[in-house]
Amino acid sequence: MSENLYTFENEDYKNAYRHTSSHILAHAVKRLFPDAKFAIGPAIADGFYYDIDVSETITPEVLEQIESEMRKICKEKFPLERFELSRADALKWARDEDEPYKVELINDLPEDAVISFYREGDFVDLCAGPHVDSTGRVKANALKLTSCTGAYWRGDSNNKMLQRVYGTCFMSKPELDEHLHRIEEAKLRDHRKLGRELDLFALFDEGPGFPFFFPKGMVIRNELVNFWREEHRRAGYVEISTPLILNEDLWRRSGHWDLYKDNMYFTDIDDVGFAIKPMNCPGGMLAFKRKMWSYRELPVRMAELGVVHRHELSGALHGLMRVRNFTQDDAHLYMTPEQIPDEITSLIDLVDRIYKVFGFDYKVELSTRPEKFMGEVDRWDAAEKLLEEALVAKKINYKLNPGDGAFYGPKIDFHLVDCLGRTWQCATLQLDFQMPERFELEYVGADGEKHRPVMIHRTALGSLERFIAIITEHYAGAFPLWLAPVQVIVMPITDRTRDYAEAIAENLSNAGMRVETDFRSEKIGFKIREAQLQKIPYMLVLGDKEAESGLVTVRKRLDGDIGAMSFEEFKAIAENEIKNKI
Repeated sequence: MSENLYTFENEDYKNAYRHTSSHILAHAVKRLFPDAKFAIGPAIADGFYYDIDVSETITPEVLEQIESEMRKICKEKFPLERFELSRADALKWARDEDEPYKVELINDLPEDAVISFYREGDFVDLCAGPHVDSTGRVKANALKLTSCTGAYWRGDSNNKMLQRVYGTCFMSKPELDEHLHRIEEAKLRDHRKLGRELDLFALFDEGPGFPFFFPKGMVIRNELVNFWREEHRRAGYVEISTPLILNEDLWRRSGHWDLYKDNMYFTDIDDVGFAIKPMNCPGGMLAFKRKMWSYRELPVRMAELGVVHRHELSGALHGLMRVRNFTQDDAHLYMTPEQIPDEITSLIDLVDRIYKVFGFDYKVELSTRPEKFMGEVDRWDAAEKLLEEALVAKKINYKLNPGDGAFYGPKIDFHLVDCLGRTWQCATLQLDFQMPERFELEYVGADGEKHRPVMIHRTALGSLERFIAIITEHYAGAFPLWLAPVQVIVMPITDRTRDYAEAIAENLSNAGMRVETDFRSEKIGFKIREAQLQKIPYMLVLGDKEAESGLVTVRKRLDGDIGAMSFEEFKAIAENEIKNKI
């Protein structure tokens, strides 16, 4: 490896650097707590972690001790030395070292696997690598342990709960400081915190993973739905609604039963098995299958805001980001083979238009055939080629994810980038030759014969709940005017201007704006501060001078006092912002 590749611009080096940091973490823990036992310690997107079985509770104070020991190990510049052992010798090492999790990992390796280890000083760990060549490569002043959480061994709640220590590291202290600043900013923007403070939404112990939306949160939700419907109407979609509960046989026919039943909820109706839908696709199939279509009617674009339920482990739940019921903005498109390229292109354009409204950039990934898949390989190859050709034609840079497609087809995923540089996978476009076969979907072609349509599954927002969480954090709760639960608050300085304030508020309300008034007997400075905390976009301050002249003094959430203007001028400004979603 040439010297200029020793940077985080080289993804392989970044992963090796952070993987080495996880070993340094384990080495430091072993020095401090010799009886500790180790599970796995991979590099992850923003750093690394290690799952550890240790009797000591790893508190913030203990994290500081471990971090200090890690810095010493970095400065000691131990070389990372790789060596291999036979299966018998590897198991003997693991048992002699009293490392039961390593014993299990070794036993799970294929018979012909190469079993490798890495040594740094007096610490040895089972590992496939790769690593950097020395602990000295990891900058002692540019690493930080960030938290410790519980994690079941192998993600199974029947197994022992381990302690998962998370850390991050960079190649310089300024890079680390910038990253830690983003973490602190993310805490301030946490949608769970803002949801409570702004009275938007919440989750209660009585319904873990099942979110509640309050009046102000419903405003945001409904505005998103209205926007979604208008964009889809313009793009030639029709909207459908399919049942929440459907017969078990449908899920067997669709293939979800074999691959997804552990994540589904079930019930019996009249002694017959039914399932609560975890996705909208099978219902969409029946909606298409209800009649015989002509090729002249294709493509048919059916969109649905369908509520789905999925059984997630309690430890995986996270505010609105990971819930057990959510509204998925699904669409299913049915077309002739010749229509596929144009439909893929129009879908990419639709997602692009939607994300631009929110100011999001995005990254694109193409995921191909997984190990478990439905259908024939040649169909998969053809589908993957069509998606790739569409991305190339649109001149879109994309990352290839081999083996990460859905079980019924390859897909294009869109990862939006928020104001903190975090990425979120929301929109997806999945080309499917398999479901139409399973459901025997047909249309009549130009030759008068019956043919099988090709199908595309597609989401744009992903789920309403998760998208609301993302934009809440993206905007830090300060939603643009068109989305804001309260768009304008009218605040008279004295009771003498109450009638004028009421007239202004009524006029704005009649124009379709969401308006509140603050008639409390408080000083105007207090009222302004309260409105700022509630992140209301516009504040109209009305005193005697404004009432006499028919003016309004306008304060904007971000810009402060922008001065007096006629009421009609302000109204026109606000209406333009709302109409154009500025």
